[in-house]
Amino acid sequence: MLLIYTVSMSGADDGTGGLSVAEILEVEEIRTGEPEILAGAAELERGIRWVHIADSEQVERFLEGGELVLTTAQTFRNSPAAVAEFLDQLERVGAAGTVVELVDADSAPDPAAVEVLREAAAGRELPVIMLPQRIKFVRITEFAHRRLLGQQLSRLERAQEIHETYTRLSLERAGAQTIVERTADLLGAPVVLEDVAHRVLAHAGSGSADFVQNWTDLVAGRGEAGAQHWHQTPVGLRARRWGRLVVPGAADTGAIAQIIERAGEALTLTRMADRDEQDLLLQAQSGLLREISDGTGLDERSARARALSLGFAPEAEARLLPVVIRLDRDADGDPTLIQLRERGLTQELVATATRLRLPCLATSLQSGTFGLILALGSGDSDTGQDAEDRVLDRLFGELGDEEPRWAAGVGRSSSSLLTAVSGLEAASQVAEVASTLDVREHSYYRSADVRLRGLLSLLGHDPRLRAFADGELSPLHEDAELLDFLELYLSHGGNKSAVARARFLSRPALYARIAKIQDRLGVSLDDAESRTALHVALLWRRMNG
Repeated sequence: MLLIYTVSMSGADDGTGGLSVAEILEVEEIRTGEPEILAGAAELERGIRWVHIADSEQVERFLEGGELVLTTAQTFRNSPAAVAEFLDQLERVGAAGTVVELVDADSAPDPAAVEVLREAAAGRELPVIMLPQRIKFVRITEFAHRRLLGQQLSRLERAQEIHETYTRLSLERAGAQTIVERTADLLGAPVVLEDVAHRVLAHAGSGSADFVQNWTDLVAGRGEAGAQHWHQTPVGLRARRWGRLVVPGAADTGAIAQIIERAGEALTLTRMADRDEQDLLLQAQSGLLREISDGTGLDERSARARALSLGFAPEAEARLLPVVIRLDRDADGDPTLIQLRERGLTQELVATATRLRLPCLATSLQSGTFGLILALGSGDSDTGQDAEDRVLDRLFGELGDEEPRWAAGVGRSSSSLLTAVSGLEAASQVAEVASTLDVREHSYYRSADVRLRGLLSLLGHDPRLRAFADGELSPLHEDAELLDFLELYLSHGGNKSAVARARFLSRPALYARIAKIQDRLGVSLDDAESRTALHVALLWRRMNG
């Protein structure tokens, strides 16, 4: 005969619960049975999922792991093989342990059965507890039932609280700092949000500031021991992870995992929603600026009203400054990568302008090039280039790019939105020229900064200019070495001593090269007009490949 009675389940999925074998041994009903631990004394902290009452050694098919089995072993207690089989089955399924009551019909201890169980239990890790006195199993099951059911209800209530918290945060479009703060509150522990480069984006909770001060060393394994075991969860979609949420100083537990994973989901949803909204807004702003550029009949008043509906609300007399950013092109640049870089830099600049309280409109001009209309304060004068520079220095300084892979061109400011938008074309020309500079000494350039290169850029596709450059340099087209030397000579203004030092040339070798170039070209390099013509031709050649 087989009788199995299922008492309760914990809500844990990993086979552990909040009730352990050691705690069961502290129950008064068990203590009256004078329990003796025959095996598994080191495993008494095993968690209990279920409690079973069984009266047969054949229990394996009814168990799933984590169960505490209560039995009198009445039908098999005198068979060493059957008792051993019973314990073997419990071990195979990963039971939490067993409590075996061994008394006879008169409620007296059963010494023979005790010896059989003692021998079968010897050397096992499975907790085996023998009771030589009769107890009421129902009191054990009632205790376990109340405890496990209470814990399960508590977990459900906690899960509901967590669900409601992060659902509300997502619906309210809470920022990253707010989500991190709420997560720290729920955990009662410090929480840190970092990006893929381990830069801290937000942190909260007691002690989080201390972790953040040494964050780079900690995540690199140079700080606190055990940091690699802190609980963490990635943030972002699987194919585009953009950060990581970390609970420093806390080991991985189920409770932390539940909360931090929901926090990661909320951060991902918020970031996606923000980007979708930003993309839609940028598309709408681009549409308006294209309409103005195409001359579709919008007057200043109508254009301003449209811009206001798109969030562009400068002060009444604010100066509007056109700025164009051109990303550097690699020789084998992937168009998709360029588009992603453009999108990212646009969003970063718009976000920076927002932080600096600079109203702006943004538009994509072509692949890898986008424009901004920045609204300056109304206190700036019509010719206040210094005021413009202060604003631009703050804007580009906030980006923190030590070696930017882009060039910025700035047009003339205006109080008119229509005029400022028309200035994007000139700013685009300046950005294109600035992108050809060997060394960029500034974060942004105006037409006065690019000078002759700017003029050549404007005339770059004029066939007459091409014919001029070809005519000046054609005798040297097949000699790259002489062309490089000529460019060096001209860049030093014809200073022979400077050229000799730059190329480590002796006087005879220097004069020999100059003479060779003059013979090929049929001009004198001492002539200022000849040098100017050749310099213009070389600049055009460099800019047009």
